[in-house]
Amino acid sequence: MATAMNELEKMTLHLENDADFMFYGRLFSEAVWYDEYSGVLTHQKLYVTDQHEQVYVIQKGSGERTVCRAYRISVHGERCVMYNGRYTMEIPLDLLLLAVRTLCGMEDGMALEQVEEILRAANC
Repeated sequence: MATAMNELEKMTLHLENDADFMFYGRLFSEAVWYDEYSGVLTHQKLYVTDQHEQVYVIQKGSGERTVCRAYRISVHGERCVMYNGRYTMEIPLDLLLLAVRTLCGMEDGMALEQVEEILRAANC
């Protein structure tokens, strides 16, 4: 059954860390790819929750073995709070943006500004 673009769904995921991860959200973005060498199918989804947080879900599978990880991310001023179903971690937003820039190989200020804009827009 298809849902409207802005309609929230109750999502419950069983994660590889044995946590049940529940949230209300709507799908914002997704990507799927298959690695022929390893035989692994990867599915990534980004949700926006009813609390204006983001939930990043990554599922990987090969044959009958599938693993699922999820992370709830919320921005509170200059702090970013991340939760994986078991543990919560809080870091300065600048540190998160530096990590994203480094991992993505972004060197110019314009690219970092675009990442910041996307993070802040998704958090509204």
